[in-house]
Amino acid sequence: MKHQVVSHDEWIAARTAFLAKEKEFTHQRDALNQQRRDLPWERVEKQYVFDGPKGKETLADLFDGRSQLIVYHFMFPPEWDAGCPHCSFWADNFNDVIVHINHRDASMVAISRAPLSKLEAYEKRMGWSFKWLSSGGTDFNDDLGVAFNDPEHAFYNYTTQNVGMTDREGVSVFYKDDDGSIFHTYSAYARGIDMMNTAYHYIDITPKGRDEGGRSQYWVRRHYEYES
Repeated sequence: MKHQVVSHDEWIAARTAFLAKEKEFTHQRDALNQQRRDLPWERVEKQYVFDGPKGKETLADLFDGRSQLIVYHFMFPPEWDAGCPHCSFWADNFNDVIVHINHRDASMVAISRAPLSKLEAYEKRMGWSFKWLSSGGTDFNDDLGVAFNDPEHAFYNYTTQNVGMTDREGVSVFYKDDDGSIFHTYSAYARGIDMMNTAYHYIDITPKGRDEGGRSQYWVRRHYEYES
């Protein structure tokens, strides 16, 4: 791999100059995060009921005594026998951090359209422990913009496009008031959920970066499927 090689003093000078840009970006990110928190909310009017490890659970139940709820929309249509390998990459990144999220007054779950039996079997195979529920038979995935009857003309990531499949990935956030009212506060899809993948953030600081050559995530496998 050919690259410019300089003396230590020149390296420090270049790195220091770039640090100023990183700090500027950090400040911009802080401001963007505040703007995200300031976005208007929409009231959740429907009574969604999911199949989960505790039986039938409502959306309100998923808050588990906290005021905030994060939902990862895991691609797993009813006809599949295994979850999406790319969503599995994301799940590997969030599985062990939920305990920390819980201590900031937020619960986190994954929701998919596949039946609970398939979700539980796949979760056991992957060695995960996060709460995973089935939205099969409900409008939840459709209403949150991650399931489509017409994939060629789907409204996904806030625009009409050909998504190529019946299910796509995303993250949604909800807030529950003291009176029990639930609000949808935020949703992100596609590259918008990059920030939720810790591994990509580490890969991004390496010399080769993601090294995907314009073919996003073509290399990703379930963690037990890599050859070595």
